[in-house]
Order: sequence, then structure tokens, then C-alpha cells
Amino acid sequence: MKQFRKILNFELKYYFKNKIFVGITIFLVLLIAVVMFFPRISPLFKNDADNSSEQLPVMLVKAYDRDNADIVYETFAAAFTDYDVQITDSDTKDIKKAITEGDADSAFIMTAPSEYTYYVNNLSMYDMNTETANSVLQKIYQMNAMVEGGMSPDKATEVMSIQINSRVESLGKDQAQNFFYTYIMIFALYMVILLYGQMVATNVATEKSSRAMELLITSAKPTSMMFGKVIASCLAGFIQIVTVFGSALIFYNLNKTYWKDSMIIKSIFNIPPTLLLYMLIFFVLGFLIYAFMFGAVGSTASKLEDINTSVMPITMLFVIAFIVVMTSMSSGNVDNTLMKICSYIPFTSPMSMFTRIAMSTVAWYEIALSIVILIGSTVGIGILAAKIYRAGVLMYGTTPKITNIIKAVWKA
Repeated sequence: MKQFRKILNFELKYYFKNKIFVGITIFLVLLIAVVMFFPRISPLFKNDADNSSEQLPVMLVKAYDRDNADIVYETFAAAFTDYDVQITDSDTKDIKKAITEGDADSAFIMTAPSEYTYYVNNLSMYDMNTETANSVLQKIYQMNAMVEGGMSPDKATEVMSIQINSRVESLGKDQAQNFFYTYIMIFALYMVILLYGQMVATNVATEKSSRAMELLITSAKPTSMMFGKVIASCLAGFIQIVTVFGSALIFYNLNKTYWKDSMIIKSIFNIPPTLLLYMLIFFVLGFLIYAFMFGAVGSTASKLEDINTSVMPITMLFVIAFIVVMTSMSSGNVDNTLMKICSYIPFTSPMSMFTRIAMSTVAWYEIALSIVILIGSTVGIGILAAKIYRAGVLMYGTTPKITNIIKAVWKA
């Protein structure tokens, strides 16, 4: 235990004295501060000239029948509130010229009550104007049909503008509400494990290449060295995440009134305490299991330049787990068969089970089983990594084969 504490303290001091580690932490805190304070300070950068120049983009609409021009204008103006809707009688050539010269953003030229042509200079992949126009013209057509059928215009308007009152009661989790902070947590876990796992492998390989490991291995137990290095990197990563997310929470509370209209920001910071606890559990266990693997692989690398090649299988395994989770989240089905299987595989469960907990309803015994398997696997892989670490110290020259590593571990 004494050896473990010494190694742990030494490794922690290394991280906290590392200028890159400290610099990245400070940069992220400052970046989050700028983002969180932006709604408060943004009015300071606006002047009267800016306010006067803020105009809505012009949308030209040419009605099929002049008699319906007024109702076309009213419905289009109500549907396209982000545009300055203007009725025009110009011909198609002049309308196209207005768009290409920047005098108008887009135009709808109606050729029949239910037909039109949409003109726009550069069609964005997110342009949903035609879908909105289809709904508007359908409403106009139905209203005209009811008037022609003998219904008064006022009654037709009342029928077409009927408001539907609904109430949604979710008996489980609201995926839309939980999506954003689940995505951020998964992405943070992904970045931290890859970043610090790579650092563990690099540090081990550096010690080996400098022959310092040979001296250390004779004065300290491999288990103490491996667990000390990995837990130190875990603590450093956890402290960094707490610093960044803690500062984000403080900055958000200071500017909460300025973010009241942003549902995304509000949902991110309204994280249930139980979900934070699960995040902590799966973060620590997931980090440890991968850090042990990175450390073991790092000890077998003969040269520092071989690290990227050596850790590639581990990195790919983790990337596959990340892709499975992201794909399931995007599809809206986080309880598919693949995700359920991944929830009990130690290498994928930190992200898979956490995502299911955040965005679905998972039985307590399923969560408990996943955590027990993950804990047992972490301890087992940690012990195996320590043995590989001890055997890898004395392997120099060419990259050792798997069979040689297995023989050395078996003898150890």
C-alpha cells in the first residue's frame, strides 16, 4: 500500500505540473465562460447601426388568382414569420433577377391553386420552406372549397384554425429531454478515455525506453505500479471533468435568466442526481478497464514510436462501442438487441448501459448485473495488466509476439 501511495502521488504531481494538462483545463473553463456569459454581454457589442440593419429576408409570393392574393399573403406571412413576405405581380424573369441579385431571398410562384414553383438562389440542405408552403396551400385550398360549398368565410376560417389541446404523460423516460446531456456525457467519456488512455500507454513506454522501468520494477510490485499509474490518470481526468463541468454549472446559474428561452441548455443542466451517480460509476469503471489495457500494451512497445500501432486494436474496440451507442441514440431505439448485449460486455457497457439508463427504463437488477460484471472485469484485467507490465519490461528490440507475452505472463 505504501508503494502504491508513492506511485499515485508521483503520477498525480506529474499531471498537475504538466503545462498541456493545465493549459487545456484553463482553456476549456474560459471557453465555457465565454459561451455561458455570451447572452449577457452580447448586447454590449450591438449599436444602433447594427439594429437598423437587421432586416428579415424578403420572400416574394405570386398568387395564382388576384382575388385570393389577400388570403395568400395572410397565410404565408403567418407561416413564414422569419421572412418579410411580399405579394408580387412581377413576371418570372424579374422575380428570378431579384433573387440572383440579392433583393429577395426566395419566391413562390403559384401556377394553380395546388401547384407552385419555388425559386431560391442556393438551396440549403436544411431548407424546409416547401414543406411549410405545402401545408399553407393545402389550408387555403380547403378554405376556398368550404366557402364555395356554402360556408361563410368566417366560419371556414374558424374551422381551419381550430386548436387541438393535448397532454403527454410519459410513464418512462423522455428521450427528447434527456438526449442532449446524455450525448455530452457519452462524448466526454469517449474523449477522456482515449486521451488519458493514450497518455498512460505513452508514459509507460517512455519509462521503458529510458530504462527507468527496470529500476522501478525491482523496488516496487508490478501491481502497485500499474494500479498507481492508472488510478492517478483516472483521478486527473475526473478532476479535469469536474472542474470543467462544475465551472459550466456555476456560469449557467449566474446567467440562468439569459438562457430561459433555450430548452437545449436548460435540459443539459437539469440532470437528475441519480443519473450523475450512474455517470460517475460507469465513468470510473470504464476508464479503469481501458487504462489498464492501454498501460499493458504500452509496456510491450519496444519504442515510443510503436505506441500508436500497438494501441490501435484497443482504440478500435472503443470506437466501435461509441458508434453503436451513437447510432442507437440517433435512431431513438436504445433498447435494441445489440445495445442490450453490449450492456453486459465490459468493454462496451460503460457507454451502452449508461445510455439505456438515461434514455430508457432499465430494471434495477439489469443495472446491478452490468455493474458487477464491470467491476469483476476491471479487477481481473487490472491484475492481468500488471503481469503483462512486469513481463513487458524486459522485452526490447522487435515488437513482442502475443505468444511470447502469454508465456511470460504464465511464468510470472
